[in-house]
Amino acid sequence: MSTIEPTDLVIWGAKGHAKVLREFMPSQNYRIVALIDNNPTIAPPFAGVPVVTGRDGLADFVARHRGALAGIVAIGGFRGRDRIEIQALMSAMGIRVVEAVHPAAFVAGDAVVGTGSHVLAHAALGAEARIGAACILNTSCSVDHECVLGDGVHIAPGAVLAGEVEIGNRSFVGPGAVIASGVQIGADTIIGAGAVVVRDVPANVVAFGNPARIVRANP
Repeated sequence: MSTIEPTDLVIWGAKGHAKVLREFMPSQNYRIVALIDNNPTIAPPFAGVPVVTGRDGLADFVARHRGALAGIVAIGGFRGRDRIEIQALMSAMGIRVVEAVHPAAFVAGDAVVGTGSHVLAHAALGAEARIGAACILNTSCSVDHECVLGDGVHIAPGAVLAGEVEIGNRSFVGPGAVIASGVQIGADTIIGAGAVVVRDVPANVVAFGNPARIVRANP
Protein backbone atom coordinates (compact mmCIF):
# COMPACT_ATOMS: atom_id res chain seq x y z
CA MET A 1 0.00 0.00 0.00
CA SER A 2 1.46 3.36 -1.03
CA THR A 3 1.83 6.23 1.42
CA ILE A 4 1.49 9.94 0.72
CA GLU A 5 4.77 11.80 1.06
CA PRO A 6 4.61 14.56 3.71
CA THR A 7 4.55 18.17 2.56
CA ASP A 8 7.59 20.20 3.57
CA LEU A 9 6.64 22.95 6.03
CA VAL A 10 8.43 26.11 7.14
CA ILE A 11 7.39 27.84 10.36
CA TRP A 12 8.05 31.54 10.97
CA GLY A 13 8.88 31.79 14.66
CA ALA A 14 11.28 29.62 16.64
CA LYS A 15 9.93 29.94 20.18
CA GLY A 16 7.00 28.62 22.18
CA HIS A 17 4.27 28.74 19.57
CA ALA A 18 6.42 26.81 17.10
CA LYS A 19 6.80 24.11 19.76
CA VAL A 20 3.01 23.93 20.06
CA LEU A 21 2.64 23.41 16.30
CA ARG A 22 5.45 20.86 16.24
CA GLU A 23 3.37 18.62 18.51
CA PHE A 24 0.67 17.96 15.91
CA MET A 25 1.55 19.26 12.43
CA PRO A 26 3.56 16.10 11.57
CA SER A 27 0.43 14.04 12.28
CA GLN A 28 -1.30 16.05 9.55
CA ASN A 29 1.32 14.95 7.03
CA TYR A 30 3.66 17.94 7.25
CA ARG A 31 7.43 17.66 7.66
CA ILE A 32 9.04 20.68 9.34
CA VAL A 33 12.12 21.55 7.27
CA ALA A 34 13.04 25.03 8.54
CA LEU A 35 12.19 27.70 11.08
CA ILE A 36 12.50 31.41 10.39
CA ASP A 37 13.21 34.00 13.07
CA ASN A 38 14.40 37.60 13.04
CA ASN A 39 16.80 36.87 15.91
CA PRO A 40 20.09 35.68 14.33
CA THR A 41 21.38 34.23 17.61
CA ILE A 42 18.39 32.07 18.54
CA ALA A 43 19.28 28.43 19.18
CA PRO A 44 17.48 25.85 17.02
CA PRO A 45 14.76 24.33 19.23
CA PHE A 46 14.29 21.16 17.15
CA ALA A 47 17.05 18.69 16.37
CA GLY A 48 17.89 18.59 12.69
CA VAL A 49 15.74 21.60 11.76
CA PRO A 50 17.70 24.75 10.82
CA VAL A 51 16.74 28.29 11.81
CA VAL A 52 17.20 30.87 9.05
CA THR A 53 17.20 34.60 9.68
CA GLY A 54 14.41 36.87 8.49
CA ARG A 55 13.05 37.40 5.02
CA ASP A 56 16.46 37.16 3.35
CA GLY A 57 17.11 33.81 4.99
CA LEU A 58 13.69 32.57 3.94
CA ALA A 59 14.18 33.77 0.36
CA ASP A 60 17.50 31.92 0.18
CA PHE A 61 15.93 28.76 1.61
CA VAL A 62 13.07 28.90 -0.90
CA ALA A 63 15.52 29.37 -3.78
CA ARG A 64 17.42 26.23 -2.76
CA HIS A 65 14.43 24.09 -1.87
CA ARG A 66 13.08 21.54 -4.32
CA GLY A 67 9.39 20.73 -4.49
CA ALA A 68 6.25 22.14 -2.91
CA LEU A 69 6.58 24.17 0.27
CA ALA A 70 3.92 25.03 2.84
CA GLY A 71 4.22 27.66 5.55
CA ILE A 72 2.64 28.85 8.77
CA VAL A 73 3.33 31.70 11.19
CA ALA A 74 3.98 30.84 14.85
CA ILE A 75 3.83 34.27 16.50
CA GLY A 76 1.40 34.69 19.37
CA GLY A 77 0.55 37.56 21.69
CA PHE A 78 -0.71 40.89 20.36
CA ARG A 79 1.14 40.58 17.04
CA GLY A 80 -1.70 40.04 14.61
CA ARG A 81 -0.33 42.63 12.21
CA ASP A 82 2.96 40.72 12.01
CA ARG A 83 1.17 37.43 11.32
CA ILE A 84 -0.81 39.02 8.48
CA GLU A 85 2.26 40.64 6.91
CA ILE A 86 4.39 37.50 7.14
CA GLN A 87 1.66 35.37 5.58
CA ALA A 88 1.54 37.83 2.67
CA LEU A 89 5.33 37.59 2.34
CA MET A 90 5.20 33.79 2.28
CA SER A 91 2.50 33.81 -0.38
CA ALA A 92 4.53 36.22 -2.50
CA MET A 93 7.45 33.77 -2.34
CA GLY A 94 5.27 30.94 -3.62
CA ILE A 95 4.77 29.28 -0.22
CA ARG A 96 1.29 27.84 0.36
CA VAL A 97 0.08 29.19 3.71
CA VAL A 98 -1.81 26.48 5.61
CA GLU A 99 -4.10 26.24 8.61
CA ALA A 100 -3.33 24.34 11.82
CA VAL A 101 -6.31 22.58 13.41
CA HIS A 102 -5.42 20.34 16.34
CA PRO A 103 -7.05 16.89 16.25
CA ALA A 104 -8.50 17.56 19.72
CA ALA A 105 -10.18 20.82 18.64
CA PHE A 106 -13.86 21.07 17.68
CA VAL A 107 -14.78 22.94 14.50
CA ALA A 108 -18.44 22.95 13.46
CA GLY A 109 -19.12 21.67 9.98
CA ASP A 110 -20.37 25.05 8.77
CA ALA A 111 -17.74 27.16 10.54
CA VAL A 112 -15.06 28.91 8.45
CA VAL A 113 -11.36 28.96 9.34
CA GLY A 114 -9.35 31.59 7.46
CA THR A 115 -6.02 31.10 5.73
CA GLY A 116 -3.14 30.36 8.08
CA SER A 117 -5.27 30.37 11.23
CA HIS A 118 -4.70 28.04 14.20
CA VAL A 119 -7.33 26.18 16.22
CA LEU A 120 -5.43 24.57 19.08
CA ALA A 121 -6.12 21.70 21.46
CA HIS A 122 -9.61 21.64 23.03
CA ALA A 123 -10.60 24.94 21.40
CA ALA A 124 -14.18 25.04 20.07
CA LEU A 125 -15.49 26.93 17.05
CA GLY A 126 -19.28 26.89 16.93
CA ALA A 127 -21.95 26.74 14.26
CA GLU A 128 -21.67 29.33 11.47
CA ALA A 129 -18.75 31.05 13.21
CA ARG A 130 -16.16 32.66 10.94
CA ILE A 131 -12.57 33.53 11.73
CA GLY A 132 -10.36 35.47 9.35
CA ALA A 133 -6.81 34.87 8.18
CA ALA A 134 -3.86 34.62 10.58
CA CYS A 135 -6.03 34.11 13.68
CA ILE A 136 -5.20 32.03 16.74
CA LEU A 137 -7.84 30.20 18.76
CA ASN A 138 -5.64 29.11 21.61
CA THR A 139 -5.91 26.15 23.95
CA SER A 140 -9.37 25.50 25.45
CA CYS A 141 -10.95 28.74 24.24
CA SER A 142 -14.56 28.77 23.04
CA VAL A 143 -15.88 30.79 20.11
CA ASP A 144 -19.59 30.11 19.91
CA HIS A 145 -22.20 30.20 17.18
CA GLU A 146 -22.17 32.97 14.57
CA CYS A 147 -19.17 34.79 15.99
CA VAL A 148 -17.17 36.76 13.42
CA LEU A 149 -13.45 37.42 13.93
CA GLY A 150 -11.41 39.62 11.62
CA ASP A 151 -7.89 38.91 10.39
CA GLY A 152 -5.05 38.53 12.89
CA VAL A 153 -7.26 38.08 15.97
CA HIS A 154 -5.89 36.06 18.91
CA ILE A 155 -8.23 34.44 21.44
CA ALA A 156 -6.02 33.37 24.35
CA PRO A 157 -6.30 30.14 26.37
CA GLY A 158 -9.56 29.65 28.23
CA ALA A 159 -11.31 32.75 26.86
CA VAL A 160 -15.03 32.42 26.09
CA LEU A 161 -16.94 34.23 23.35
CA ALA A 162 -20.69 33.72 23.60
CA GLY A 163 -22.80 33.69 20.44
CA GLU A 164 -22.76 36.41 17.77
CA VAL A 165 -19.71 38.25 19.09
CA GLU A 166 -17.80 40.33 16.53
CA ILE A 167 -14.11 41.18 16.92
CA GLY A 168 -12.20 43.53 14.64
CA ASN A 169 -8.89 42.90 12.90
CA ARG A 170 -5.76 42.29 14.98
CA SER A 171 -7.49 42.43 18.37
CA PHE A 172 -6.49 40.26 21.33
CA VAL A 173 -8.70 38.65 23.98
CA GLY A 174 -6.69 37.66 27.04
CA PRO A 175 -6.68 34.37 28.95
CA GLY A 176 -9.92 33.57 30.74
CA ALA A 177 -11.80 36.62 29.46
CA VAL A 178 -15.55 36.30 28.86
CA ILE A 179 -17.33 38.21 26.09
CA ALA A 180 -21.14 38.32 26.40
CA SER A 181 -23.47 37.51 23.51
CA GLY A 182 -23.70 40.05 20.72
CA VAL A 183 -20.85 42.27 21.93
CA GLN A 184 -18.78 44.04 19.28
CA ILE A 185 -15.08 44.75 19.84
CA GLY A 186 -13.22 47.08 17.50
CA ALA A 187 -9.94 46.56 15.68
CA ASP A 188 -6.54 46.69 17.41
CA THR A 189 -8.07 46.41 20.87
CA ILE A 190 -6.75 44.40 23.83
CA ILE A 191 -9.10 42.75 26.31
CA GLY A 192 -7.20 41.88 29.47
CA ALA A 193 -6.95 38.52 31.17
CA GLY A 194 -10.07 37.60 33.13
CA ALA A 195 -12.10 40.56 31.88
CA VAL A 196 -15.88 40.26 31.61
CA VAL A 197 -17.12 42.26 28.64
CA VAL A 198 -20.86 43.00 28.62
CA ARG A 199 -20.86 46.11 26.40
CA ASP A 200 -19.30 47.02 23.07
CA VAL A 201 -15.65 48.11 23.14
CA PRO A 202 -14.30 50.51 20.48
CA ALA A 203 -11.16 50.15 18.38
CA ASN A 204 -7.64 50.98 19.59
CA VAL A 205 -8.15 50.66 23.35
CA VAL A 206 -7.14 48.42 26.25
CA ALA A 207 -9.93 47.19 28.55
CA PHE A 208 -9.67 45.25 31.82
CA GLY A 209 -11.84 44.24 34.76
CA ASN A 210 -15.26 42.89 35.69
CA PRO A 211 -17.16 44.50 34.15
CA ALA A 212 -14.51 45.51 31.63
CA ARG A 213 -13.60 49.20 31.48
CA ILE A 214 -11.34 51.07 29.10
CA VAL A 215 -8.08 51.89 30.88
CA ARG A 216 -6.04 53.47 28.10
CA ALA A 217 -5.60 53.87 24.37
CA ASN A 218 -3.79 51.22 22.34
CA PRO A 219 -1.90 53.32 19.77
